[in-house]
Amino acid sequence: MKWHHVQENWSAFYEAILDKWPEAEESELDEIDGDQRAFIAYIADVTEQDVREARDEIREWLTGEIPSDVVMDPSHDNHSISLSSKYVPDGEDEYDDDARFGDGD
Repeated sequence: MKWHHVQENWSAFYEAILDKWPEAEESELDEIDGDQRAFIAYIADVTEQDVREARDEIREWLTGEIPSDVVMDPSHDNHSISLSSKYVPDGEDEYDDDARFGDGD
């Protein structure tokens, strides 16, 4: 995932952040509000690491999965539906009600 995914859905990442860095505090994350530089500095501080080490650790963390509540956000629905079109038979509309798929009409 990219940082903009994190920044746009900041609060949805709290659980993943707290799982990775249990030393972090939700109130501090509220203050950071998706600011990447502030987050790197904060993680470096709470883990007592060098900023470069914290940045590398965050980069590694970004290779993980996007939390399901971000993926399931309604604002992502049309994108997810359009990606699913490769699994929909020719002549069917991927935006139609799922119950109608494969009905042969």
